[in-house]
Amino acid sequence: MSTPLIIVIAVVPSLILAVAAYLIVRQFIENEQRKRLLDLKYEAKNHVLPMRLQAYERMAMFLERIEPNQLIFRVNNPELTAYQMQTILLATIRSEYEHNLSQQIYISAEVWDSIKNAKERVVNIINLAAGKLPDGAMATDLHTQIFEAVAESSPTATAMQRLKKEISLLY
Repeated sequence: MSTPLIIVIAVVPSLILAVAAYLIVRQFIENEQRKRLLDLKYEAKNHVLPMRLQAYERMAMFLERIEPNQLIFRVNNPELTAYQMQTILLATIRSEYEHNLSQQIYISAEVWDSIKNAKERVVNIINLAAGKLPDGAMATDLHTQIFEAVAESSPTATAMQRLKKEISLLY
């Protein structure tokens, strides 16, 4: 046999074996990386899910706290003027909103927009009710106007329904 043929016979199987080993090792490494990535996602999900649930709870509480009927009973002081009560109601809503602002990162944009819209509707109801009152009106007059405005439908009900629907998707 000639020398080049002997070299080819010796080198070709070695090359085939080297390529096969490379492909097997590469596939193994890729599988291990996928497995680690899945493990990381699983761990992250285990840490994020409780925070998401807490965010949903806080947003549900926020919606309940800014519901006009609940809000009025919580900050009720009949000795105040309507203007003073309007100021307190709006400040309370603003404070509640700012306190829960960071929760938006854990809920969908649609639900967050719904919550913002509910807040804005409550603010509008309070401002419109106050605008209908004469100067010197008392807080109880404002309460009456607000109760009449929300008697037919709750301004926060739609947001609460969307929030509950999104929570149900998790379970």
